[in-house]
Amino acid sequence: MATRVIIVRHGQSTYNAQQRIQGRCDESVLTEKGRQDALKVAQALQGVQLDAIYHSPLQRATQTAQTIASALENPPALQSSPHLLEIDLPHWEGLHKSEMGVKDPDGYRCWKERPHEFFMTLSTPQGEHKHYPVLSLHEQAQTFWKTLLSQHSGKTLLIVAHNGINRCLLMSAIGIPPARYHTIQQSNCAINVLNFTGNWGDTVQLESLNQVSHMGITLPSPRPPHNKLRLLLVRHGETEWNRVSRFQGTRDIPLNEKGKLQAQQAADYLKDVHLDFAVSSPMLRPKETAEIILQYHSNIALETHPQLEEIGHGLWEGKYESEIEAEFPGMLNEWKTSPETVQMPEGENLQQVWDRAIVAWQEIIEKACQSPEPQVGLVVAHDAINKVILCYLLGLEPKNFWNIKQGNGAVSVIDYPKGAGGLPVLQTINLTTYLGSGILDKTAAGAL
Repeated sequence: MATRVIIVRHGQSTYNAQQRIQGRCDESVLTEKGRQDALKVAQALQGVQLDAIYHSPLQRATQTAQTIASALENPPALQSSPHLLEIDLPHWEGLHKSEMGVKDPDGYRCWKERPHEFFMTLSTPQGEHKHYPVLSLHEQAQTFWKTLLSQHSGKTLLIVAHNGINRCLLMSAIGIPPARYHTIQQSNCAINVLNFTGNWGDTVQLESLNQVSHMGITLPSPRPPHNKLRLLLVRHGETEWNRVSRFQGTRDIPLNEKGKLQAQQAADYLKDVHLDFAVSSPMLRPKETAEIILQYHSNIALETHPQLEEIGHGLWEGKYESEIEAEFPGMLNEWKTSPETVQMPEGENLQQVWDRAIVAWQEIIEKACQSPEPQVGLVVAHDAINKVILCYLLGLEPKNFWNIKQGNGAVSVIDYPKGAGGLPVLQTINLTTYLGSGILDKTAAGAL
């Protein structure tokens, strides 16, 4: 039985509002906005049975956890953990963000570009030593997971902590390297969901990243001061083969009625989001999904890209799992446990899908970034295509394929603050709240 962990960043604090570095400084407390947003988290959690609530001992996280628990029916007791303390930045605490590049330009540049190499020199009675904040925090997160999972197998847990430690909790769980510390976003009172299949070291699924819709925010705001490109990556709506868990791959199966409804719900949710262009796989199910979304963007002509087609399952296509197991004994289990090793009979392997999907993605971003104006684009594709793109953007590998969830009709948001040549920022992954399922993804778990 999976252990579900819901991770929340604390609400807006006084230092957040003042744009000051917090780290482990405990002077900062919740603002009224922070308290109100924490109550919105509690509302989003109604109906989710929590078995334990852990929080950082720092005031802003403790107050957020207390506010959430106060609005829940029969919440478990709150438990403080030192392993949820925020990143330790002793030389920077209390400084305004605008001061960083002036006070320590080289250090700040390293922090932004190579966070895993960034260090601060600290003096102790034993002498000076180098403190690596991100690497230390990443290790701290792993220690927390090893302790937590051994105590709460098969339970549903809530963690309330901070921007930095939340990033490292997510990164260490699914294998994102510390070098990508700035690649994932954590907004105040955002909700993330992880599903652990077993103990530490077993597969972990990132069900969702940085949900903010419960606070009345459609999509997270780009990081200041500007953003060159934003891409909305959407998986197509449900097909009948999704519903009955029949492998479709390159079979051109259209949306079923629920899939059309999901596409319409996505369209309604994104109707006020400005779009400059749209690209989809040429297959029926993503193309129809894109066309439904674009009904509110009549000035946009839909383009298609052949390399965004779904993975070719070869002789598996059209079959149910039981039929695949009968014809190809053991291969289905290998696909579920070591997907990077599987060559689909008369089909593709995951590396081939990875290579062509990334080529398509790079072509899309490079073309968009040629515009002198910031661009926002819609990209609609498939489960496997979206997963490999997201894995690539997070610094993962084909073996991490199952670490990412993509629900039918879900949207992920990727920003390129520095254009095609810079690292992306994953603003949200697998947002499905507008499909009426709340904070948890309840879309079909059927075959690709």
